[in-house]
Order: sequence, then C-alpha cells, then structure tokens
Amino acid sequence: LNVTEAGAYLDVVKVQFQDKPEVYRVFLDIMKDFKDQKIGTSGLIQQVSRLFHGNPPLVQGFNVFPLPIGYRIDVSDNPMDDNITVTTPKGTTMHHST
Repeated sequence: LNVTEAGAYLDVVKVQFQDKPEVYRVFLDIMKDFKDQKIGTSGLIQQVSRLFHGNPPLVQGFNVFPLPIGYRIDVSDNPMDDNITVTTPKGTTMHHST
C-alpha cells in the first residue's frame, strides 16, 4: 500500500463529501469491515461502487488500495455510461452501478 496515495485518496473522498460526512464515515466502515474480513473482495467492490455511484473518478481512484491479485475496478470514460467493469482472477465481469 502506497500510504501517500491512499492518504491522498482519503482526503479526496473527505473533501468530495464535506457536506455529507456520513458518506465518508460509511466508506471508512466499509474499509474496516474488509480489513476485519467481515466482507470479501466482491462485497468491498460492490459496496464502494454503490457508495460512489455517479462519481467515476472516486470509483476508479479506489484502485490505489491494493486489492487481491487479479482484481481491478474500472469505469467507462463515457459520462453517459455508468457501468463498472470489475476484473477478477476468473475473468472480467460488468456490473451496473445502482
């Protein structure tokens, strides 16, 4: 984990939701649940995608955190396309962020 990049990402999330501090707290709770192994990688990706729906840079930026080998989350460059592509060790799957 690149602590500088992770810290910068957390700062971006905090600033982005400065008027909605509960979103930042929910994000920290999701990360804690993952660290404590209460949720797996798929659950982590799903919850973060849902929380940051409509904010592709935050979804894409989440890759600063080291997901297990073979996992990656990507969003389309097209602003009209809110699909999220999740790459897993078993292949690539599309998830529509809702």
